[in-house]
Amino acid sequence: MTAAAPTALQRRPGTGWLRRGFLAHGLLFRISLSLLLLFVLVALFAPWLAPHDPTVGDFATVMAGPSADHLLGTDQGGHDTFSALLEGARTSLLGPLGVVVFSSLSGIAVGLWSGWCGGHVDAVIGRVLDILFAFPSLLLAILAVALFGKGLGAPVLAMAIAYLPYSARLVRGLTTQEKTRTYVAAYLVQGHAPAFVAVRRLLPNIAPTVLAQSTVNFGYALLDLAALSFLGLGVQPPTPDWGAMINQAQTALLAGRPLSAVVPAAAVVLVVVAFNVVGEQYGDQLAGRETR
Repeated sequence: MTAAAPTALQRRPGTGWLRRGFLAHGLLFRISLSLLLLFVLVALFAPWLAPHDPTVGDFATVMAGPSADHLLGTDQGGHDTFSALLEGARTSLLGPLGVVVFSSLSGIAVGLWSGWCGGHVDAVIGRVLDILFAFPSLLLAILAVALFGKGLGAPVLAMAIAYLPYSARLVRGLTTQEKTRTYVAAYLVQGHAPAFVAVRRLLPNIAPTVLAQSTVNFGYALLDLAALSFLGLGVQPPTPDWGAMINQAQTALLAGRPLSAVVPAAAVVLVVVAFNVVGEQYGDQLAGRETR
């Protein structure tokens, strides 16, 4: 027997995006993705990879140059720079992950509700998002530190709120376009609840674009949190963090020992650029596929 042609309900756009999504990209994308995977593995296995405890300094080796025992030298406190770099990957990536997860999940919920309902609901949510757009993420993070104290938790929550409008606006626009498609009407005609259609059928089709935007947001969140730690308002010593490492290495930089500052700064730049490349190229692929 000949297989029946897929119906409108079966041919939902975006099906299989996770399986096909990363296969059509060039060398730069693959290098960036490999670099990100490397940093993730380093963050996961840092306690076993670090040759020294980065929280314990040795005053006999203050601002020492690279050697067999200290591959990247030490800082002004005698801490091993290489070990601090490895351990710092954990806190430096964990903070942006919290920002992106919270802002993306909240933005998806708000944007899906706004785009699906439309009308007065959409207008009210739109005004609230406009107000949130007026507050820069770094300014909100500094305000959160002033209210709740230094650390990672308060800035992450504040920046997640600041990043929420970007995800919500994107999801709202995609939902407004997607809900006019034939497969959505077909599900509604069959008697499926609107909430079921929106969450179980419409949302998976816009998820690839939201993922691409979230990937770019991760890089920006990492940069903002590193800047906050550099100002001394984020992760506090002795917990290793790339932004805090740059701040603490200013003395070593003036003394002609730049590795303590250059290495964490290079790590921040590489990760931010890699996330931007992965997110933007994946988004470009989705846009090209939709216009064909």
